[in-house]
Amino acid sequence: MVSTRLHGDRRPKNIIFASLAKPDIRFRSSVDNDIEIIGGNPDDSLVYDWEIPIEGLRRRDVHAWWQTTRKFSSEIDARKDLYQRLLKSLPKNSDGQRNLNIAYHEILKPSVEVPTLLPEVWPHWDHRTVHGRGPEALLHSRIDFLLLLPHGQRVVLEVHGSQHYTRDRGRIPDTAKYAEMVAADRDLKLRGYEMFRFGHDELKHLDAARDLMRQFVPDMLRRFRVSNP
Repeated sequence: MVSTRLHGDRRPKNIIFASLAKPDIRFRSSVDNDIEIIGGNPDDSLVYDWEIPIEGLRRRDVHAWWQTTRKFSSEIDARKDLYQRLLKSLPKNSDGQRNLNIAYHEILKPSVEVPTLLPEVWPHWDHRTVHGRGPEALLHSRIDFLLLLPHGQRVVLEVHGSQHYTRDRGRIPDTAKYAEMVAADRDLKLRGYEMFRFGHDELKHLDAARDLMRQFVPDMLRRFRVSNP
């Protein structure tokens, strides 16, 4: 028997993540799905293009990719450098995202076999603006965190502050913003992503984030049948 919630052999071909700005993307070969990021600093966004194992994308996979592509002789140095690069991509005005990231890595620190936490991921991308694209525009093109779990399961973790549903610096509720957010949620879920949202206030203090993630992470891994060495 196979769960209908599993996504079989749908494996990502390119993962664009840890972005410091919206990437300028073009196809080098549309036939082979080869993309490249042009303009600006090419390191402003990372592109993982190695094959995703059936076990999902684990820390060991990303560490090996970073060590090989960045030509580190030491695995330990590669791990430290990658961690700092990923941390750099988190918004400086979001303590919640930074605390979630820190707590996740602290909880699962001893093991490299656990799912890697990818920050600032572009699940879809459109070269045109929302104004130019109109009603067919892809909303919320960037997500806070992505986990690629065994058997093609994709889990999104989002940290939401008041800016996601208010305007005028949080003073006025904005139902249009809220409508865009829930529409983007539906779209991701229909394309096979599982979504978990956190309120920024839950994570704004590191100790609170640690307590929350100590409960959530093991429960999430059990829910998606991921072994935690």
